[in-house]
Formats: sequence, structure tokens, C-alpha cells
Amino acid sequence: MQHFLSIADFSADELWQFLRQAKDLKEEFKSGGNQPILRGKTLGMIFQKSSLRTRVSFEVGMLHLGGHALYISPNEIGLGKRESVADVARVLSGYVDGIMARVFSHDHILQLAQYSSVPVINGLSDYNHPCQALADVFTIWEHFGEVKGLKLAYVGDGNNVVTSLMTIAAKLGMDFSVATPIGYEPAAEVVSMANKFAQETNTNIKITVTNDPIEAVGGADIVYADVWTSMGQESETEKRLKVFPPYQINENLMAQAKAQAVVMHCLPAHRAEEITDAVADGTQSIIFQQAENRLHAQKALLATLLGGR
Repeated sequence: MQHFLSIADFSADELWQFLRQAKDLKEEFKSGGNQPILRGKTLGMIFQKSSLRTRVSFEVGMLHLGGHALYISPNEIGLGKRESVADVARVLSGYVDGIMARVFSHDHILQLAQYSSVPVINGLSDYNHPCQALADVFTIWEHFGEVKGLKLAYVGDGNNVVTSLMTIAAKLGMDFSVATPIGYEPAAEVVSMANKFAQETNTNIKITVTNDPIEAVGGADIVYADVWTSMGQESETEKRLKVFPPYQINENLMAQAKAQAVVMHCLPAHRAEEITDAVADGTQSIIFQQAENRLHAQKALLATLLGGR
């Protein structure tokens, strides 16, 4: 049995297996529909945080593959409060063939995996967002026809998305730069881990952390944005709105990247904050291709982990 908890848990070869599976399943779907390889299988979906892309991509992905997905709202479980994480994992393991959880505390993901007897997928935690990173790299590969040797620049908060993007970039041979305000940098242990993975690829990958967005974006092939204030950080909104405006992705900042650079955003977007309409809806944007590819990347995970392929 295999879980999908973190990009760091997988080798480059294993990540490419997921990416190729996503490509095959997308092509199959566009050519008339996917084979019902998960007929009779059920995915239990635990949500502590609200979602559009995560819920719909997993639910529709299971439907396309012949299976069924069950949405479990925050009030139905009270994960770790009304009922212990260990008990939830053991109970659900008797009902479903896999568990996807979108939570606040990463420790809840780790506990679900520890006590579950079925595969657990990390749909998001405050530490990382591996499903998003997998779909993002699939989109980059689809657009450029390659991954290795590209430069991905992230501008904004050094959050859970950064953790997974930095890790997958290091594993697959992309330069990665991140620009954040002082005090909002990614955790030092995440940067250290990414540098270790970069060294293991035997390439000249550069992992750069800076407070200068122009430095980060210079020569980039991909420029990436996320919200400045994530769910659970609402009390910091006013403070963050004072320090993050220089990190907005706009036409002036995009001019620092390569002429053929593309723009990505994991959504939802707070338009006119971290990204302008002109960029989000412009010719360089692949934001909605990226959003669609969440579906096909999730299907690759489901097909592999739930035993269909």
C-alpha cells in the first residue's frame, strides 16, 4: 500500500510515472472517455478547508474512472476533536478504498496514514500541497514539452504551495526561485531539503530564496502566484496587505521574465492583490489550463493508488 503525502517521498522516476499516467488519462478522456478501471471503488474525502478544485477534481476523477467519491464535511467528523484522527482512519478504512484529506495540521495527514489500512492522499495541509505541485508540473510539461532546465519563479508568501513546488522542481531538474517579504520566507528545513534533492539530480539546479521579486523573476520561464493570506490566516490580512503589494505579479514584473514566459496561479485568486487582471487573463496566462489539469493529475493518483493501474 502506498500513500501520497509529500513530493519528498517519491523519486524522480516515480513522479514521472504519475505525470505520464496523467497525460495518458487526459488523452484517453479527450478521445471519448476513460475506462472504468475503478468500478466498485470508493474514495472518502475529508474536508476541514473549503475547496473548489480539490473537491471537484477528485469527485469527477473518480466518476470518470468508474468509481464513487464521498464528501465528508468538517461538521460530520470534527477531525481530532469530536473523534480522534486514529479512530477516523480506522473506521473509514473499513468503508472505503482510499482516503483524501484536505486539512489544516499536517500532523493530521500523518496520523491518517499511520492508522489507515487504505491509501491516504494529502489534498492539502498547512505544510504542503503535493497534489497541486504534481498538476502544476504536468501543465508545465504539457506547455513547454520539457521540464528539466526551465526556471520557475514564485512570488508571494513562502507557504505550503512553495514547499511542494520547490521540492518537485529540485527532483525534476528545474531552477526554482522564490521572492517573499522579510519574515515570510519558506522554512529553512524546506530549502535545505530541496538543495539536497537538487544535488542528487547531478545537475546545476539553483534554489534561490530572495526578498527581491525582480531578482526572482529575472530570466524565468514560469512566474507563479498564490494568495497573500491563506485560509486560517484571516487575522493577518490587514498586516499582510501592507507588506505584500511590491510582490504583485503585474505587467511590469512580467517584463523581467523571458519573453515567452507563462503565468500560473493555484487559485482562488484575489485579483488586484497578488495578480492583476491584465496578467491573469492575458496571453501569457495558463492559469485555467493549470486548473483543469488538477483533474487529470488526480486521476493519475487515483488510478495508481487505488489499484486500477
